[in-house]
Amino acid sequence: MEISFWEKAFKSDTTFLFGSSPNKTVTDFENLFNEKGAVLDIGCGDGKNVVYLARQGFKNIDAFDISETAIEKLKRISDNEKLEINSQVKSLQEFNFEKQYDLVMSFGVYHFVPEQEWKNFILKAQQNTKLGGIHIIQMFNDNIPPTSDIAPYAVGMAKDGELKKLYKDWEILQFLSYEFEEKHPGVSLHKHASNKLVARKIRK
Repeated sequence: MEISFWEKAFKSDTTFLFGSSPNKTVTDFENLFNEKGAVLDIGCGDGKNVVYLARQGFKNIDAFDISETAIEKLKRISDNEKLEINSQVKSLQEFNFEKQYDLVMSFGVYHFVPEQEWKNFILKAQQNTKLGGIHIIQMFNDNIPPTSDIAPYAVGMAKDGELKKLYKDWEILQFLSYEFEEKHPGVSLHKHASNKLVARKIRK
């Protein structure tokens, strides 16, 4: 298979796959985050969200991605700025929870693994989240078929609203069902259907 467009972007320290600014949901809900708490970024890519939090003074940050190129880039950034980010090359299937987290983030990742695997992972993440902890998830749904750039990898597309059902015992702070257009380096403008959820754990 041809090298993916994201691997090409990760090789450059001046090109950022989805921009260098943090995801807007991170900044919109930042007032709810515990600066001293433990943070996990699942499928962090080149790390724009954890880099932002580390710059704000967060020091207990774990981040992983399946791309060795992405993690090498994130390590260069964090080393250059002396940011405290524990980043590692892991797949969703390889990652083991070894502590409880206050914030768990995932943007555009879960559709890359079979449905039952991402559902099982979310359950583990919920079990390893402290009371009052926050989950932020953005994931594609199948209202729009995957575009040619991700179709070979999109093996676990969710149904619209399916994500929300997994958080029925949590406080839903935001749930969105929407479509958006985006353009990556080397990939023409295209459209995705997506769900975004922000939820807080309110019971053990």
